[in-house]
Amino acid sequence: MTNKYYPTIGLEIHAELKTETKMFCACRNNPDEEKPNTNICPVCMAHPGALPVLNKKAIENVIKVGLAVDGTIADFTEFDRKNYFYPDIPKGYQISQYKYPIVSGGHLAGMDITRVHLEEDTANNKHDRGDFSLIDFNRSGVPLMELVTEAHTFDNSEDTAKGAMKFAKELQLILWYLGVSEANMEKGEMRLEPNVSVSIDPKKLNTKVEIKNINSFRSAERAIKYEIERMITLIEEGKGSEIVQETRGWDEAKQKTFSQRKKEGSADYRYFPEPDLPKLKLHEAFDLEKMKKELPELPEAKRARYKTDFGIKDEDIEIFINDPVLGAWFEEVAKILKDKEKVKTASNYITTDYLGIKKSKTEALLPSAKNFTELINLVTENKISSRVAKDILAMIVVSDESPMKIATEKNLLQSNDTGALKEIAQKIVDANPKVVADYKAGKEQAIMSLVGQIMKETKGSANPAVTKQLLIDLLK
Repeated sequence: MTNKYYPTIGLEIHAELKTETKMFCACRNNPDEEKPNTNICPVCMAHPGALPVLNKKAIENVIKVGLAVDGTIADFTEFDRKNYFYPDIPKGYQISQYKYPIVSGGHLAGMDITRVHLEEDTANNKHDRGDFSLIDFNRSGVPLMELVTEAHTFDNSEDTAKGAMKFAKELQLILWYLGVSEANMEKGEMRLEPNVSVSIDPKKLNTKVEIKNINSFRSAERAIKYEIERMITLIEEGKGSEIVQETRGWDEAKQKTFSQRKKEGSADYRYFPEPDLPKLKLHEAFDLEKMKKELPELPEAKRARYKTDFGIKDEDIEIFINDPVLGAWFEEVAKILKDKEKVKTASNYITTDYLGIKKSKTEALLPSAKNFTELINLVTENKISSRVAKDILAMIVVSDESPMKIATEKNLLQSNDTGALKEIAQKIVDANPKVVADYKAGKEQAIMSLVGQIMKETKGSANPAVTKQLLIDLLK
């Protein structure tokens, strides 16, 4: 890919909000409902005469997002009718927001935000029946937040798509931290729609296309890369006029985008204010100052604190940031340990050993912070070896017991008894004449083979440093 082209990316991100009921009716908002057309009523099915009623919690959730991204919360806002005719829109229009969104402006992860508004989700089309399609209206009317970013021009590096996904991933984290959305992409609770264009002049925007409804970061990244390459190829072949404003889909099997329809403009939707809903004065309805103060610590602030307070690796920080439950437990551990070096050791054991065990043992659970810190104290104070520490960790994630109790009962406490060790060392030396010969011939690393065998013989209870020195003295 040549460096003379500048891709510009904008994102439209939809996220279903976590509320008890739908946006405009009392039907349950349950993304896990498997029986179709269960959570429905005359309002979300658009029966004649059924009137919508606003869900205040959904509006509050969008305000929280706006405050978290330093956006401006509108004083006046209203809902609009967005007219279009698809089978999954029972009314023939979607209640959305156009001229007066709840949030304007803001920024996150290096990208500027245009607006954040609230609307209702559509029903769910089912195309798995062969000759015909069915519609599940459980999702129809679920509160749906839409966030739109400003167009961001990249320098056409390989990090273009990654930069856009960095924003999307950070937004997902914020939705989790605020508790306003599960944002589970596999369930369709968060959907990405990248807008892509390519230009020779970084100050000039060319024709853009929108790639619709992508439900994974990996697919979105690949779709952006593919579309950039497609556009550049057309321009280089003198076919730039074939790049038209349109909606495209992503074919996961073929790993390519495909044309769906000509892109509509706002005039095509014939927006007008929703007559059945009241106008809103948000600064009167909500205590914005109080809401701002009550926001939880957000990912960026937490990263900075972890770096300052604990001095742990950036990779470890990201693991804790991306798993709030694990992060909260780590903080509990750090609070007990206090000592910065011990906290670093604890972080290493969590992000490498614990998560490694978790992959192979699905039944593994987080041990109590008390027992885990006891384990860290044992290993950092040289009362047990690192090998024994790993073994005990594998035990306490299944049965949460005292590491000291386990080490004592299984005779795993590190031994500095040179008398007992000397006997074992002599036995190992006598049994390995070739290794001894290699060591005496100048291969100093050969001695570590003997150390390992002694550690195995003592089930890890021998002090490695003491053991090594004992062998050096024996082999003089």
